[in-house]
Amino acid sequence: MYQRRWQILGVLCLSLVVVGMDNLIIILALPTIQAELSASGSELAWTVDAYALAFGGLLLSAGGLADRFGRNRILSVGLGTFLVFSVAAAYASNVELLILFRALMGVGGALIMPATLSIIKHVFPADEQGKAIGIWAGAASLGIPLGPVVGGALLEQFWWGSIFLINVPLVLLALIVGRLMIPESRDENHPGLDYVGGLLSIAGLSVLVYGLIEAPREGWSSPLTLSLLTGGVLLIVLFGLWERRAPNAMLTGSLFRDPRFGGAAAALSALAFVLFGVLFTVTQYFQFALGQEPFEAGTRLLAYAAVLLSAPAAPQLVEKLGLKGNVTFGMALIAVSTFLVATADTTQEALVVTGLAILGFALGFAMAPSATAIMAAAPAHQAGAGSASADAAIQIGGSLGIAVMGSVLTTSYRDSMGDLEQFPAPVAEGAKDSIGAANGIAEGLGERGDALAATANDAFIDGMSNALLVGTGVAAAGALVALFFLPGLKRTRELLAEDAAAGTAAGLSADPVQKGSVQ
Repeated sequence: MYQRRWQILGVLCLSLVVVGMDNLIIILALPTIQAELSASGSELAWTVDAYALAFGGLLLSAGGLADRFGRNRILSVGLGTFLVFSVAAAYASNVELLILFRALMGVGGALIMPATLSIIKHVFPADEQGKAIGIWAGAASLGIPLGPVVGGALLEQFWWGSIFLINVPLVLLALIVGRLMIPESRDENHPGLDYVGGLLSIAGLSVLVYGLIEAPREGWSSPLTLSLLTGGVLLIVLFGLWERRAPNAMLTGSLFRDPRFGGAAAALSALAFVLFGVLFTVTQYFQFALGQEPFEAGTRLLAYAAVLLSAPAAPQLVEKLGLKGNVTFGMALIAVSTFLVATADTTQEALVVTGLAILGFALGFAMAPSATAIMAAAPAHQAGAGSASADAAIQIGGSLGIAVMGSVLTTSYRDSMGDLEQFPAPVAEGAKDSIGAANGIAEGLGERGDALAATANDAFIDGMSNALLVGTGVAAAGALVALFFLPGLKRTRELLAEDAAAGTAAGLSADPVQKGSVQ
């Protein structure tokens, strides 16, 4: 195989970290963007959501393009797109352009993400692919909490556009080194693009993610929310039915009958639900309930970097515990960590940081084996589509986590605030909007403001606890899915033996070394 494969992995991980950072890096800059670009609340929300919508909607189609036209080629196109529109976003003159450029950054991210995992499948020998995917999982996870840290540091020194310019040197490095070092690979016998399947996947994922984005704003029982969520699910079901019969299917029909594929995708969605929801919630805890500055709050999230300790080792544990045991243990530990954070109040910052560290450590046990299992089920010629399936499961789960846990947090907060009859109606209504708004109002009310801030803090803790208990339940459900649907130790060893006999390990095919590849 390729002697430079570990350097290639470094380039792929750098690409993943950049894509992950841009999920949440913009959040800390929203107040400044609102002031300088005269953005409304809805427009601010879309500066965050446009990235997630484009990213999530295009993942499966991007994986198919990588299999058809070349994985390194699509990776390069994605990096180039991400680079150009990062610069454009940094200098956007109005909020409409910023939303557009953020969406186009999401397009670049969708092209990058599936290519990275499928390239690992190509350049690593069978016995090293599990370890490489573990490192991939750590890098994919690390970028998300790094966003607030890097964003906070930049915002303390520079203008809001600097949060996008940080991408420039990182993406340039990945783009140049990637073109020089990463060998091209694609399915030489690709039957052609599945246009119907591509349209169904884009429509289904886009409508579903859009419904999840709108649910907290419109209400979960509103006609718009129910129509979007129902429509998205139906389109995805139609996509699955089409793929079973399509002559040039993006995903082979056997995938939908393989418990490794469905069970692992469900586990990935559950862990992403908890991860994104917890980070969304505790970021507000540090900034608003504890009054920390952006960078100070961001550094607390680095406790989550414990994922780097467990993710590389987790695939090897699959051989000892089985896929079922490994993922079930990881998901159960995620549930424990989330419950631990749910019990904290404003005097227990150390408990929250400890919970984040346990969450990160637990995530490594579940994420890498789940991604490995999905790639195991995917045929070698559909490595890009298999990778995209794992990425789509993460994106959908993460969007759902932010939507559901955020909605529970907001509803519980408003209920716990009470009537606030001692304050004028405009003050009371503004304070009920969010803890950030309540703290801002309290600053101008003198001694009465202290009481309002205390009430808001107590209400936020109630809301945070309820939201995190929902996350605990989802993690526990993910553990049960893994327990009942993923193969146990005996079956895992049988699958490993079957895959090894077919020239694979951990279900990952080792593509033949191409002529002219980097040796």
